[in-house]
Amino acid sequence: MASALSARPQVTATLVLLLSVLSLAAGGKLLVVPVDGSHWLSMREVLDGLRQKGHEVVVVAPEISMYIKPTKNIVMKMYPVPFTKEEMDYTFWRTSQDIFEGGSFLERIVKTYEGVKNTSAMFLASCTHLLYNKELVRYLEESNKFDAIMMDPVLPCGPIVAEHLSLPSVYFMRGLPCTLDYKATQCPSPFSYVPRTFMSSSDHMTFTERVKNLLIGFSEPLVCNLFYSKFENLASEFLRREVTILELFSKASIWLMRYDFVFDYPRPVMPNMVYIGGINCEQKKPLSKEFEAIVNASGEHGIVVFSLGSMVSEIPMKRAIEIADALGSIPQTVLWRYTGEVPPNLPKNVKLVKWLPQNDLLAHPKTRAFITHGGSHGVYEGICNAVPMVLMPLFGDQMDNAKRIESRGAGLTLNILEMTSKDISTALKAVINDKRYKENIKRLSDLHLDRPIHPLDLAVHWVEFVMRHKGAPHLRPAAHDLNWIQYHSLDVIAFLLAVGLLSLFISLKCCLFCCRRCCCKKGRTRKPTKSKSH
Repeated sequence: MASALSARPQVTATLVLLLSVLSLAAGGKLLVVPVDGSHWLSMREVLDGLRQKGHEVVVVAPEISMYIKPTKNIVMKMYPVPFTKEEMDYTFWRTSQDIFEGGSFLERIVKTYEGVKNTSAMFLASCTHLLYNKELVRYLEESNKFDAIMMDPVLPCGPIVAEHLSLPSVYFMRGLPCTLDYKATQCPSPFSYVPRTFMSSSDHMTFTERVKNLLIGFSEPLVCNLFYSKFENLASEFLRREVTILELFSKASIWLMRYDFVFDYPRPVMPNMVYIGGINCEQKKPLSKEFEAIVNASGEHGIVVFSLGSMVSEIPMKRAIEIADALGSIPQTVLWRYTGEVPPNLPKNVKLVKWLPQNDLLAHPKTRAFITHGGSHGVYEGICNAVPMVLMPLFGDQMDNAKRIESRGAGLTLNILEMTSKDISTALKAVINDKRYKENIKRLSDLHLDRPIHPLDLAVHWVEFVMRHKGAPHLRPAAHDLNWIQYHSLDVIAFLLAVGLLSLFISLKCCLFCCRRCCCKKGRTRKPTKSKSH
């Protein structure tokens, strides 16, 4: 009896091992080409879900990165890049610091352009070293057949790899510059109520805003050409045929888009566009003893969570002093993620931390407000946990995100270049003390959380769908096979117009002919009377 009992754990362990092996054998193989930063942090959640379901995940990433690190559960294929960690960190730091500097509109445009040019050059170099790494590309070509490829297409290295390997692709993204995501999917995007990127308008636009929206829309091809032209040249050179970025993007099987109509404005979508906004909203985890002690010590006033995202944790001292002065005017304890030089006027109610469990703190009932840069991750965590926001957008889509929250009465937006300590203090006191902000964000939270399936599970399902069926061609609209003239039915309109004009011409000619015949008959039947002469 004792020997049978002792053998039972061994049998159980053997069965578990066999089941895990069988699940891996039944699973598929997914290739992943990610983008660093916060983009990777949200994608990693999906990859973990796929790994738990028995799929093999192979990630191709540069050796130098901020957050993409080798893990036990994921196969990492790293490739060398022509820059160091220090050079990369400095590039991002310099770009973030330039945001806070003032100057004229032209000076700010020049700084923004320089920052984009430097970061784009680094990303382009990384992509070039991936595509021309013969050993790595040979591995991708000769390894066991991948079922699909998953990527963030904001940097089009992934689409180039997908085209080279002829793999069905899943795009995981927040958005693309110049609304290329909607252009590539052939999705209608009317200028009348769909605000363009950087427009910072709601979907209810005034006439002036609609004029501005139209002009921005017309200028998008120029902006995209500046951003993607070198990637387009790289793709054409590597694939050995002329190719456009829009053509590459249009090959995607499924677009997993971190959008949600509770936060984003309602608009048309295509069948292969799946909205998974709020994918990063996790279940609340217990706080560490350190943070739990800080929260409990805040008393009845509670806490305020302050973070400018994963990319910006250090700001110029002048701005830090203004912010610190404003934070000292509220009774709440402020947890500020900050790694720069400590402001000399730092008040006692502000705790500086190098890292904070943002979602867990926002989920705590003592959290009264959230100061954020307006990144999609932070905004969705604020919505999920029903915390009103003070938004300080810095770059990219953050201005548009801030406008969406403000237009729904769930927060207030501040201009990072023009705000004063008084502005910050007034905004904070408003979202904390005015019940309308809490009520509005609670309503958004209830709507967002009332769904049949969690966005993470939905994302995992659609990746598996593409892996099982080798793509999703049945969701691809016929619009991809039409040229611009056919898409807008200009040839049909021209044909019908020609037929109409021809019919009108023939009818007119017939009428004229009939009129002439009638007139001629009357002329012949009427005989002239001769006068009698005497």
